[in-house]
Amino acid sequence: MLEEYAKKRDFEKTSEPRANGFEKGSNKPVFVVQRHDATNLHYDFRLEMDGVLKSWAVPKEPPKKAGTKRLAIQTEDHPLEYANFEGEIPEGEYGAGKVEIWDKGIFELLKRKEKEIVVTLHGKELEGDYVLIRTNYGKKDKGWLFFKKAD
Repeated sequence: MLEEYAKKRDFEKTSEPRANGFEKGSNKPVFVVQRHDATNLHYDFRLEMDGVLKSWAVPKEPPKKAGTKRLAIQTEDHPLEYANFEGEIPEGEYGAGKVEIWDKGIFELLKRKEKEIVVTLHGKELEGDYVLIRTNYGKKDKGWLFFKKAD
C-alpha cells in the first residue's frame, strides 16, 4: 500500500519517515492536519484507515465552521509514522518545503463508502462531524469536497 509513497522519496535525503511498524499508543484512530509550505501553501489532511494514513491535499485552511466547503485532492497513502512528522523536506525532493502539524487528534468513523467518508474529529482546531465527498474533479477522480456538517 505504501509503494507510491516510497517511490516518490529518497530516504537518504529526506527526514520523512519510512514505514517501520509504528506502534500506536491508543486503539482510537488518529487524524492529523499538516500545514505544508511547499510550492504552494496547502494543508495535508490525513485519516488513519487500513493501517495507513489516507491523505488529501487541501489548498486552503480546513473549514472550522459549517457551510464552508474546501477542495481536497486525494494523494498517496502515508505511513502511520507520518502523523508525528514535522520538518523541512529538502529542495529537489518531492514536496520540498516546511511541514508542521496544524492539528492532530482522534476521530470516529461514522460512514465509509466509495464516494463518501463521514467522521467526527476531536482535535484542537477541528472538532465535530466532517464529510469528504468524492467529485469528478481532477485526475482519476481524486477530487473530493471537504466540509464540516451543521450541528
